[in-house]
Amino acid sequence: MNNYLDNLICPKCNNKLIYTQNFIECKKNHKWKKINGIPRLLENNNNYTHAFGLQWKKYIKTQLDSHTQSNISSDRLLRCLGDAKRIINTNKQVNILEVGCGAGRFTEILLSMDSCYVTSIDFSNAVEANQENFPISERHTLIQCDINNNPFKNNQFDIVMALGVVQHTPNPEITIENMYALVRPGGYLVFDHYTFGFSYYTKSTMFFRVILKRLSPQLGMMITENLVKYLFPLHYKIRNFYILQIILSRFSPVRVYFKSFPQLSRQLQYEFSLLDTHDSLTDYYKHFRTKRQILKILNKLKAIDMHINKGGNGIEVHCKKPEDI
Repeated sequence: MNNYLDNLICPKCNNKLIYTQNFIECKKNHKWKKINGIPRLLENNNNYTHAFGLQWKKYIKTQLDSHTQSNISSDRLLRCLGDAKRIINTNKQVNILEVGCGAGRFTEILLSMDSCYVTSIDFSNAVEANQENFPISERHTLIQCDINNNPFKNNQFDIVMALGVVQHTPNPEITIENMYALVRPGGYLVFDHYTFGFSYYTKSTMFFRVILKRLSPQLGMMITENLVKYLFPLHYKIRNFYILQIILSRFSPVRVYFKSFPQLSRQLQYEFSLLDTHDSLTDYYKHFRTKRQILKILNKLKAIDMHINKGGNGIEVHCKKPEDI
């Protein structure tokens, strides 16, 4: 049984958290709200992920394989899991912490595997979108919290995974350390990270982002939707002309996936464009790391069986925590 709600600890003092009707508190009277059944373990309102929360509540179904009738999310997850799939395939209960769960594109895949018991967390209120898609159950727990100020004891999850997350936190190295601490000996850490590339620095995205990330989430959403509304048709018109698409992408910040996901219909291409254009222009933090930098932090943590490969959004990583640590 997934009983992590019964074993949460206070992020401030590490005492056991106790449930009342509407609150969660510890014996030192540190208190947090529980809204719609979801613990909200947030320190203050200085939350840099508000735009992400609005994004996932707006595009709640967009990236779900069940919505696209594709294997886009499944293929990415299974590739990134790598050797960690060995634990899932044992048919024993596998406790997984999903960091930055969003609306649940990977939650859906994990819950389709009978051995997986999933604790999904997000710093934003995207947990509400996730709950709408995949309600809390014996196998699915939802918590709104910051991975860098989390309510979990160390060494308790078989797999800790974060896809599309680490680069958007204030300090990726600290985030990786805090995730690794939660992996049980013999378990796996799985994550990906943006890496440096010439393409990003030759496009207009970074110039739009300087402005949009400082606007209110609602205004940022309105602007990105209008950008897609007027520019997507032009992208679509020249979708089969690769060179023209490259040239247009230097001026247009609109994200398109005609080449990456040709199986998607025009409508789904438009939905993906709305979502990822907003994602790329409104993220407050956008860090880049090289393979060598990622290797350095994992060596510091004394991880073993490290696999650090270029792919997906940049670098995809999975590694194991030694049994005897």
